[in-house]
Amino acid sequence: MQNRQPHESLRDERTGNEGDLHTMDDITIHDGKQTPEKIPYQKLIAGDIPPWVMRFIKLTGKVINQYDMIREGDTVLLGVSGGKDSLALALALSLRRKWLPVHYDLKAVMINWVEHPIPQEAREPLQRYFADLDIDFLIKDELMFPDSFAGEFNCYLCSRNRRRILFEYASENGLELIAMGHHLDDLVETTMINLCFRANFATMQPIQEFFKGKLHIIRPMIEVHEQTTKRLAEQYTLPVVKPVCPYDQTNIRSSVKPIISQLTKLDKLTREHMYHAHTFEYRIPRERKTEGGTSK
Repeated sequence: MQNRQPHESLRDERTGNEGDLHTMDDITIHDGKQTPEKIPYQKLIAGDIPPWVMRFIKLTGKVINQYDMIREGDTVLLGVSGGKDSLALALALSLRRKWLPVHYDLKAVMINWVEHPIPQEAREPLQRYFADLDIDFLIKDELMFPDSFAGEFNCYLCSRNRRRILFEYASENGLELIAMGHHLDDLVETTMINLCFRANFATMQPIQEFFKGKLHIIRPMIEVHEQTTKRLAEQYTLPVVKPVCPYDQTNIRSSVKPIISQLTKLDKLTREHMYHAHTFEYRIPRERKTEGGTSK
């Protein structure tokens, strides 16, 4: 049975002041300004975990337990973009294994768009990062603009293409769980886009079923604020590679972000309210084992 983490509210993961103070040994000078040196992520792996990072890991674990996402013996495929969110998710899923009484395996795939390849100098730090986290890691070359697009390209087509590639890899390797690095801000933005532009009160799900249950996408960071993953990338040496997106500054999502920020000035729990306005009832069907080891 999955170990249950102590309950933590959505408020708990909001970044506090812990770990914000730096000694002069931790400070470097850039253009006349004092800037904190980044902390090696290896310190987190070694167990030097500040309270705010531990809250992030435990909140991720709370979501996993709440929605029964991962169980003993599961193998989880991480869809890695190279951005702060997927690297933060890999960190949380890896570190929490150290104190859980259950075991699960982690694999990761990063899609390398041939048209906009990952710089060679960025590959080695990524490979070292996942090796340090004890996660099998693969960089997979694929076309961002396949012939099937017939010259068209937009966010929907790109997302569908990425998902197709992940699904095919999972199917070829007998994997049934794909973990994505979507966070609370992504959920809120999706809610606003669907409500305001599509007249549909819907959003991304903590668990999403595909192919009649043969495959599931899980989103363990769905209650985590984007500010937390941003803080991780700012304070620790995560090997972040900014994914190339022709529309990252002009799509609807980038336009909705500042609107949500304005709403949080009226109520700082705006994101949490939108999250709780949804009902997420779906759980992954699990076969129950009898004492003799057979399934029911």
